[in-house]
Amino acid sequence: MGKGGGCVPSKNRPPKGVSDQDLRNPESDGLVSDQNQTQTTQTNPIDHAIAQRQLRVFIVFYSMYGHVEVLARRIKKGVDSIDGVEGFLYRVPETLSSEVLEQMKVPKKDGNADEVPVILAERLVEADGLLFGFPTRYGSMAAQMKAFFDSTGPLWTEQRLAGVPAGFFVSTGTQGGGQETTAWTAITQLAHHGMLYVPIGYTFGAGMFEMDSLRGGSPYGAGVLSGDGTRKPSETELALAEHQGKYMAGIVKRFAQPSFRAPGLGLD
Repeated sequence: MGKGGGCVPSKNRPPKGVSDQDLRNPESDGLVSDQNQTQTTQTNPIDHAIAQRQLRVFIVFYSMYGHVEVLARRIKKGVDSIDGVEGFLYRVPETLSSEVLEQMKVPKKDGNADEVPVILAERLVEADGLLFGFPTRYGSMAAQMKAFFDSTGPLWTEQRLAGVPAGFFVSTGTQGGGQETTAWTAITQLAHHGMLYVPIGYTFGAGMFEMDSLRGGSPYGAGVLSGDGTRKPSETELALAEHQGKYMAGIVKRFAQPSFRAPGLGLD
């Protein structure tokens, strides 16, 4: 049947004894194939940008005597171990005066070669994922971290953090001092922003059931028991922190798949 749809024989029909394959033009056939492929592989420029750039997890913390900072650095190691994701360490502003900090014998942080920079709230929109770390004060977050969350009001007004994965890691002085409640009570901050809370659950495996030694951390996130301030994090606590970094990096990669969300701008 010809191209016109009638019964007139097509002028392009091959003679008897000659197959269609014998008459193919590789050059023109290839051109048609390329055109079809171009039409079916067009992508959204935003999706392409998400797929190409390095994803970012901001590890934002407050650490008075250094315990939370140790966890933060180990979490960054975990994040950086996942291909395509990079962790960035940031400290929230201090609210206590230098005189008070000196009386509390808080180690000075200024001038250190590896000092972590202070972050302002508006920079949070640059992250694809957020992990917040802080010590406990009577079972909830320290005032310095609460003050930082309070400063995110302008972001809340425009819901700039909606849809961003976020989680917590903590430090407490005792076993019953708030390893779970400190993270639990902080979830309200994420809820008002529309962020997606990402706990680690029991994904750490056997390490979550370790009973032979003191260990911080919970299904809500990594944790360290600081005691009177002299206790160092155990290897299990550090390993859990590194696992949380890996876990969050994996979640961020999943949520950053093309056409799912524009980083820092909530859900599409």
